Amino acid sequence: MTANAPIRTESLTKRYGETVAVRDLTFEVERGEVFGFLGPNGAGKTTTMQMLTTLTRPSSGEAWVAGEPVTDRDAVVERLGYMPEEPPIYDELTGREQLEYVAGLRDLPDGEADRTIRDLLGRFDLAADADDRISTYSKGMKQKTALIQALLHDPQVLFLDEPTSGLDPRAARTVRNLISELREEGMTVFLSTHILPVVEELADRVGVLHDGRLVAEGSPESLTHRAESGEESTLEEVFLEVTSEHPEGEVGADEERSEFAR
Repeated sequence: MTANAPIRTESLTKRYGETVAVRDLTFEVERGEVFGFLGPNGAGKTTTMQMLTTLTRPSSGEAWVAGEPVTDRDAVVERLGYMPEEPPIYDELTGREQLEYVAGLRDLPDGEADRTIRDLLGRFDLAADADDRISTYSKGMKQKTALIQALLHDPQVLFLDEPTSGLDPRAARTVRNLISELREEGMTVFLSTHILPVVEELADRVGVLHDGRLVAEGSPESLTHRAESGEESTLEEVFLEVTSEHPEGEVGADEERSEFAR
């Protein structure tokens, strides 16, 4: 494990009563890397993201984001950007008002906030619509507004939960291009999605969660090449295999991630 990795977990676990939602999760994400986080519904992806973004506390184990322990909420929140699947934006506000509101919550100086908002609106092709109410925005425009507000304070680490879900092809392409640009600029991106082609296109590495355990991890290329047989496969086939070959409760600690090259 790398001590200064922007995202790092060691035996991270979350229990809700008798239910273990995430079990002994250990992995790291390097600086400037897009990490694709996959798993079926109920696998524990949302719980993992909630722990990493300080929205819920781990039951045991440890995690660090941008060098800070996730138990130090103020320090972590200052350094991360988070775009949930249902972003907190207000239809009655204009796009500019929404971003000014978030900048105020972040305590950004007025001059700096104005410059940053102006620059990001232009970059995301929203400048012409910035003073229209968000209620008039398309799904893609709302997604771009949510992504801008996650970037206003120039975070070190960006968490994205289904950022292209429900978008038309053109809007989805815009968001994917923006993620690629952010990676090229050195930002670390944690990308949770069900859309496998997005992961294949964008991710430097992939982690597959099943029943709260990390059952496969590696580059998209390594995960689509069976180490023992040399047979090429699609990421979809790999995903279906590793999330079905270990029924709940049958993955031992020594078996996790053992089938694929990392």
